Amino acid sequence: MNWSTLNVEMFVGAKEYVDTAVIPLMPFEISNDDTLEKITTQHEYLSLITTELERELTGRVMLMPAYHYLKTNDLEEEAKRLEGWCKEIKKQPFQHIFFITFEPQWKKKEADLSGEVIWTSAIDIKDKDTKKIKTEIKNQTEQIKELIKIYW
Repeated sequence: MNWSTLNVEMFVGAKEYVDTAVIPLMPFEISNDDTLEKITTQHEYLSLITTELERELTGRVMLMPAYHYLKTNDLEEEAKRLEGWCKEIKKQPFQHIFFITFEPQWKKKEADLSGEVIWTSAIDIKDKDTKKIKTEIKNQTEQIKELIKIYW
């Protein structure tokens, strides 16, 4: 299920089945021309991966809105804010929370969070053809899906 009116309505009627929340962690930085394209590409790619993951695990997973943070912010403070999201999410019957990111430093903050950080590598989708991109998304989604199933 996605964070949309239709899916939230379905969620309310099927809470006992939807026990997993997935939150994409999206860095934001527009002031640095050198990294602007990279961050934008990563944002697009992470959106594609998490959307595919939700599609494959429909009925068990709720894809939450992405957590955006300034890349230049203190990660300690961001982890505290993100933990606030966890507390809010735990008010519903979500038993599992997964954060998906391309930023490996989030793994260091995993102990401070009420969820599991899944770090995966990003690919540059700018110069690849659609078929290769779909294959990469499918491969990464499959790996993430298997990792999530370990926690179930």
